[in-house]
Amino acid sequence: MKKETEYRWLHLQFRLAPIYFLAPAFLLFSAFVLWPIVQSIWISFHQWSGFGPMTWVGLENYERLMGDRRFHVSLLNNIRWLVVMMLAPVGGLVLALFLNQSVRGIRLFKSLFFFPFVINLVVIGLIFSWFYNPDLGLLAAVFRFFGLRPIPFLADENLATYAIIAAALWPQTAYCMILYLTGLTSMNSQVVEAGRIDGASGWSMLRHVVLPQLRGASFIAVVVTVIGALRSFDLVAIMTAGGPWGSSNVLAYHMYNEALFNFKMGYGASIAVILFLIMAVFIAFFLNSVVRNER
Repeated sequence: MKKETEYRWLHLQFRLAPIYFLAPAFLLFSAFVLWPIVQSIWISFHQWSGFGPMTWVGLENYERLMGDRRFHVSLLNNIRWLVVMMLAPVGGLVLALFLNQSVRGIRLFKSLFFFPFVINLVVIGLIFSWFYNPDLGLLAAVFRFFGLRPIPFLADENLATYAIIAAALWPQTAYCMILYLTGLTSMNSQVVEAGRIDGASGWSMLRHVVLPQLRGASFIAVVVTVIGALRSFDLVAIMTAGGPWGSSNVLAYHMYNEALFNFKMGYGASIAVILFLIMAVFIAFFLNSVVRNER
């Protein structure tokens, strides 16, 4: 009887072991992720300046969003970010294929291409603000060299968003390049050699031999790029602060502006909830793809 009790106790401990290991992480995740999400959703149904009591308004904040032109502009800019930033995985793959060679001095080139990834986004924003400066910037000097008039990219409401996205592409492409370089170094050399024996070269080698083995790196590169594009904030805040006339606003910066500067916490929270739902759709899609591939 005693041995049977000990066996049951050990069996119970064995079954509870995963819970013991997951509990600390789950508690921290609940405190710093799940609870703020629930709190933001709750605040979005209220009118609140951040001080004093909250007033229940139901779906009024969401109804206001539907008629808010600044919200529409921010949402459209996020879509532009999402589309154009997809160039980062493509550029990262091209750079990785170029740098994945055993030639003299290639490590120096790898370091130069890796350099943007280690720079803080605030510094990148300041560098590109100077680069785009129509009076003192390097781009203005290039325009003048060819006898052209410098274009004030950050002051043009039609070009400001694309100028900021170009600045964001610089470090993001470097990050994707690192992912692909890691994937290339871990490729199965026997599969590559078999492809060469079968006559594969150039585009056929890349399409049928290399890219299938880089599926994991491609997945991570696309997921990180999508999430980064949707939560873009730093460069917008540094380079234009949403200007000119709100033309470069994105959802994250619009939320920040409404909540902290206009004291509309409930309205800002409703923007945050919309952004969270958009990101949740993409994350669910990618997770579903991972589960199907694993099966």
